[in-house]
Amino acid sequence: MRTRLTVLLIAVVACSIAFAGVAVAGGSVATRLTIRGPNGDFHGRVNSTSASCLGDRRVSVFEQLGDEQSPSTDDRIASDTSDVQGDHGEWSVGNTGFRDGFFYAKVGRAPGCRAARSRTIELVDGVPQ
Repeated sequence: MRTRLTVLLIAVVACSIAFAGVAVAGGSVATRLTIRGPNGDFHGRVNSTSASCLGDRRVSVFEQLGDEQSPSTDDRIASDTSDVQGDHGEWSVGNTGFRDGFFYAKVGRAPGCRAARSRTIELVDGVPQ
């Protein structure tokens, strides 16, 4: 009886460890995205707790044309691929010429990494508000 209980306990522990490993491997790590854009020179950072989520991520910058509830009407104005710089990824699309309006950045999902959207920034005559 004692041997059966020990074998059963070992089997339960082994299954728990195996399923925990599958859950962690299949999960996605959160990503945070920042944007700055003085004079239409949009740049920012990709932040994540996983180093594999920082580099080689395509970041797109959008001009917000409608309200936040209808992003399908927004125009993608530029994109870049992030490069790892220490504990974060950096991206920069250069000067787009857009000096007035509302703008935000988005990065899509990558294997094991979640998508993210930055906050929306406003530029008036190239000056962040």
